[in-house]
Amino acid sequence: MKLNRNSLKLLTVSLLLPFTVLAQDKSDMTPPKPEPSPVKKFYVGSSLDGAIFSVSTLTSPFSSKKTSTLRFSYFINIGVTFNYDFTKHVGLYTGVDLKNIGFIEKVKDSTVKRRTYNLGIPLGIKFGNVENHMYGFLGGGVDFPINYREKGFVKRGHKEKFSEWFSDRTPATMPYIFAGVCVKPGVTIKLQYYLSNYMNPDYTLKNSTVKPYAGYDVHPILLSLGIQLHYSKKDMHHMMKRDKEKNEDKE
Repeated sequence: MKLNRNSLKLLTVSLLLPFTVLAQDKSDMTPPKPEPSPVKKFYVGSSLDGAIFSVSTLTSPFSSKKTSTLRFSYFINIGVTFNYDFTKHVGLYTGVDLKNIGFIEKVKDSTVKRRTYNLGIPLGIKFGNVENHMYGFLGGGVDFPINYREKGFVKRGHKEKFSEWFSDRTPATMPYIFAGVCVKPGVTIKLQYYLSNYMNPDYTLKNSTVKPYAGYDVHPILLSLGIQLHYSKKDMHHMMKRDKEKNEDKE
């Protein structure tokens, strides 16, 4: 029996069709890949703002609104952070930090440097590749000044300085907002702006009616370069175990 070309095509298709259907059935039976589960982990970290460059928007009885002289601070700017990552890309953090902030005012040949050591509580959100330390962050917080220092001098003249603990020369609280980025291996660049007046214009000298900061309106702007170190539960357990062994050796 002779088969023409059309008959051969039909026969070939008939022979291959069952295999094609079978292959499709097998692919349909392959289970889908599961979605990555959320991270949902808590960990503790330490933060070090190794260098803080700052200026302030400054209004005073001696000048209209201007930008103050650039100030540099590298001591003491440290803290501890408490982190919770919802996923590999989103997380929250808060903590406690200690930082050195202030501003420099120049009037003709006179220079006055004012600074405070502040205890701060930030609250921020992280977004990006959080797991690999490549992310952006933003948030706000509040500082509590604990030590105030003021130093004044005239060019080539005598310097005068003093410091006070929990001084009324500044407000009791200093709210701020911030934004920044973190890059491997944990280096951070952060911009921070203080929303309220750094000085207390209602402060009155003792046994006097003089208000030395009347007419002052100062808002510091900080650019900091730092580093974030994160500790997992395993790291914390290892450090506690190491400290315990050191204490036992001393005994």
